[in-house]
Amino acid sequence: MNEERRIKPESPALEDRLRILKETMPECFTEGRLDPDKLRELVGEQNLEEGAERYGLFWPGKREARARAFKPSKMALHRAPKEGVNEKTTKNLIIEGENLEVLRLLSKAYRGRVKMIYIDPPYNTGNDFVYDDKFAESPLEYEKRSGLRAEDGTALQTNRKSSGRYHSNWLSMMYPRLALARELLSDDGIIFISISSIELSNLRNILDEVFGEENFRGIISRATGTPTGQGTESLTNELDYILAYSKCDIFAFGGLAMTEENEKIYDQNDSGGRYLTRPLRKTGGEDRREDRPNMYYSLTSPEGTKVFPIGPSGYQSRWRCSKDTYEQYDNEGRIEWKKSTSKDETHEWKPYLKFYLEGRTRQPSSLWNDIDGNKKASNETGQLIGDSVFDFPKPVELIKKAITIGSSRNAIILDFFAGSGTTAQSVIEINEDDGGNRQFILVQMPETTPDGSEARKAGYETVAEITKERVRRVIKKINDEKGKLSDRDRGFRVYKLSKTGFKDWRDFAGSSLDEYEKQLSLHLAETDDKAKEEDLVAEIMLREGFPLDSTIDRLEEGALVVTRVGSSASSHRLFICLDTGFSRSLTVRTFEKLGIATEDVFICLDEALTDEAKLRIRELCRLATI
Repeated sequence: MNEERRIKPESPALEDRLRILKETMPECFTEGRLDPDKLRELVGEQNLEEGAERYGLFWPGKREARARAFKPSKMALHRAPKEGVNEKTTKNLIIEGENLEVLRLLSKAYRGRVKMIYIDPPYNTGNDFVYDDKFAESPLEYEKRSGLRAEDGTALQTNRKSSGRYHSNWLSMMYPRLALARELLSDDGIIFISISSIELSNLRNILDEVFGEENFRGIISRATGTPTGQGTESLTNELDYILAYSKCDIFAFGGLAMTEENEKIYDQNDSGGRYLTRPLRKTGGEDRREDRPNMYYSLTSPEGTKVFPIGPSGYQSRWRCSKDTYEQYDNEGRIEWKKSTSKDETHEWKPYLKFYLEGRTRQPSSLWNDIDGNKKASNETGQLIGDSVFDFPKPVELIKKAITIGSSRNAIILDFFAGSGTTAQSVIEINEDDGGNRQFILVQMPETTPDGSEARKAGYETVAEITKERVRRVIKKINDEKGKLSDRDRGFRVYKLSKTGFKDWRDFAGSSLDEYEKQLSLHLAETDDKAKEEDLVAEIMLREGFPLDSTIDRLEEGALVVTRVGSSASSHRLFICLDTGFSRSLTVRTFEKLGIATEDVFICLDEALTDEAKLRIRELCRLATI
């Protein structure tokens, strides 16, 4: 018989880490809790780094910032119908809300499913906003309480260089978000982070800690085309940077399309098309026999002579491939022999490997100077949503290039500092270009636009409104150019960070038994009366690990109404019933008609079930109560 479990707020990322540790080192746990002394004994003192003097980046507030990533969220994501486009069919999401809370809520359902993350966080110039991580109410209440906004709703507070903890505030904001970002990435996933020179070194240090120094994939330098910092005190800056880190070592960059200049070196032709040749002997580093002994062997030239890989000074070198691979290349017609003249004017045969142009891509480099700068990006954005409405947007081609080398055609791409929505536009356009089915998830705080700003004059009350409107207009533009009928995903749904629809226990401060019993009875009615069933279902889905693009069907069997949730990301389904009196309609036949299988999970209010009904359900499927 299946066990019953209760659905409760939790930190899925922390829970999974503890579960993995418990599975691999069960002896480190005492009565279900981690015992640090036993862990110390098991791993050995030689593997522990102790004391104040150890390598790493430290700042005031780091311990608290690390812990914040894995605190359970008491918030929820609720649908905002009619704010998106093609909402019934789309898998794309735009989420309004403070991004740390949103990442916590997504961490179970999307863990290991995101192929690529691109973010453009605040650069910490001394004039930009750094998030306070105590968000637990509406954005306006949150900003007023945290000092980000005055009571009249004006004057955003910035992270001034004179604040005393200028770098620490920024690092404490970034650390928990990066920790959760890593949890969301797939094993072959990658994160790209735009940054300026101000926090470049600090950001690399915390990424080394969160992702591992061994997963550093490089620093991309990008010409912005907008010089800053002119004067005699420092060099004029014309560069932005993008740090790239993979989840683990199985990630591999995709290639870029060949340019006309690249294609010029393919200067030979045969029945297979245009090609170039390179010596079969390995050149450059690790080119000696002892480096790869299995790649030192003899080949037979067209004249029947034996040919070995010999270096210029006469040392034993090696071929590029093993003997088996050579034979495969030879059968494919990719080996070409050429006779050359040596220094002593004798003729000798040398093998070459053919590289065909068709289907070939070029390897990405760390210098991106082939993309229009920030001025072009501002013009692109201005044409869509109005001039000067959004400051410093990133170029669409920049994000499209990152998507090309960092994702597959069916990837989920996340941006949790969404800004004006450049990432969404990039995903939609690149899908149109190559027929891909990439999916985007954008997260943007509904940060109020300043009074008197061009954004406010244009009617945008918040940055999140700018994000949504830009994506709407991108979709309309493509529809106008190509027609509305398409098998590409030209749409998005909107979710907003809200208070949970489940009641939270409040400590009782009174002394009256009657008052205590009244509070207890209110708590036992687990859901807020004002909460919509659709919102409660969305909450349950995420807590149970089902993504927001899951299929949701409403089933009716007599007086019983049940919501069925399914996803390709899960091997089982959810059946949710929020009726307080449904146990009156409960029969084995009912479950059979609803198609509930033994591996499925049936979720209902605890108060709706008698002990007898619980026993019956646990015989039919897995039971979870709220």
